[in-house]
Amino acid sequence: MNNSSHPKGLYLIFATSTAERFSYFGMRAIFILYLTQALLMDTQTATSIYGSYTGLVYLAPLLGGYIADRYWGIRKSITWGIVMMSIGQFLMFASASVYEQHDLSRILMYGGLALLIMGNGTFKPTTSAVVGKLYRPNDPRLDSAYTIYYMGVNIGAFIAPLACGFFGETGNPADFKWGFLIAAVVTILLFFIFQTQKSKYLIGPNGEAIGVIPDAKQKNNEATQQQTEVELTPEERASKQKKQRSDYLKLGLLTAALIALFSYLFDDWVSVGIFTACIVCPVSIMMDDKLTKIERDRIWVIYIIAFFVIFFWAAYEQAGASLNIFAAQQTDRVFFGWEMPASWTQSFNAIFVVIMAALAPYVWSYLHQRNMEPSAPTKQAIGLLLLSLGYLFICIGVQGVEPGVKVSIIWITGLYFIHTLGEISLSPIGLSMVNKLTPVRFASLMMGIWFMSTASANKFAGMLGGLYPEDGKVKHLLGFEISTLFDFFMIFVVMSAVASLILFLLSKKLQRMMHGVE
Repeated sequence: MNNSSHPKGLYLIFATSTAERFSYFGMRAIFILYLTQALLMDTQTATSIYGSYTGLVYLAPLLGGYIADRYWGIRKSITWGIVMMSIGQFLMFASASVYEQHDLSRILMYGGLALLIMGNGTFKPTTSAVVGKLYRPNDPRLDSAYTIYYMGVNIGAFIAPLACGFFGETGNPADFKWGFLIAAVVTILLFFIFQTQKSKYLIGPNGEAIGVIPDAKQKNNEATQQQTEVELTPEERASKQKKQRSDYLKLGLLTAALIALFSYLFDDWVSVGIFTACIVCPVSIMMDDKLTKIERDRIWVIYIIAFFVIFFWAAYEQAGASLNIFAAQQTDRVFFGWEMPASWTQSFNAIFVVIMAALAPYVWSYLHQRNMEPSAPTKQAIGLLLLSLGYLFICIGVQGVEPGVKVSIIWITGLYFIHTLGEISLSPIGLSMVNKLTPVRFASLMMGIWFMSTASANKFAGMLGGLYPEDGKVKHLLGFEISTLFDFFMIFVVMSAVASLILFLLSKKLQRMMHGVE
């Protein structure tokens, strides 16, 4: 295999991720519209539900990654994830089929959302982790591989809103069910693709099958083959048990304190659960006494960057919430007498990603050959800066615009284009960084930790989306009144710019803590 080619298994993951993201983004493109137009919820309630759902979608990989590492292995986790997502999409179809019966419709919807969350939880961290397993450690093709994988994700994200939006968002609330049904059918297709091709293509660089044995069990087997386990003395065993009890007590006290704090700050259990887990779980990993100093430093790099990534995704994920409402209510989408569905704007970012992801490996390679390639932390900071600039662009378009007045589609298109440049600098590079810096025994679990930052961001995004201006409602943030679209979008300009600046200042320190990993 030459240095520029990639294992065929990468393209199987490419195909399965394309189908899975079609399912997710197809449903997401019409979800907030279904809540507001069919179930007649107000913006604040709808964005809260949207934020809780998308937040839990990205929190679930923590548990899914643990199950994959310890018990199921990658292949089994992916299979069960697809099954749960399929059933979840069919429940969403059933919910939309009886949308006029609000109580029954909501029960079916919450059941569908629960299964979609659990399915994503077992699917997402394992597919991300398996990309790294196709290559040898420190393979220079890994950043390129994750960018190709990311391109597959966004092909699905591009096609899904077009298909689900065309059939689901017709102006008739009864038609939302067809959008959910299309997402369900594609998930079934994903099941057959993976089941028929996994044995043929999921092969590691050493020729062994990937994902059959859980990572933790495989690591223990390798350790047993290499050395005979030293029997602990009674004193050592007692000391170890004492430390474990102490660690459990500390985690218990920390969990209780955080639950109390977040219960005081927030009024819903989803926020309390997500924000508590996003602190407790990373702390628990750092309590592992087998971690070396270098491993701890590298994990700290992941944690610190994950914190800043929260601000990126909290702003970026307005795409499915407030920006979707903005597209429906205040964007001129009429072309030659035909009005484009608002959900189609959800495809703009994805098509830009597909184009830019194809070019990005050449850009990074060009810079690398000239010793000009930015470090991973610097790339994350660049992504945040571009996100801020995207919102600054749309602020220009909406300045002075009254409620109900529609603006040119150029403004939301430009925002998505600039955000895409930021996403390419941040997201696939982040996935590659986690793979490189994580100890093997924590591969899927640490990928779940990384996605956990996106969980916090999505819930945060739902909260911020609730500040979207509505007639007759006065909204405030930190004492400032949010009364216009300009005020609302400026929240994300300032938030992203400040996060970018701080991360730029920390980037050299973080690069040293990576201990030679590029």
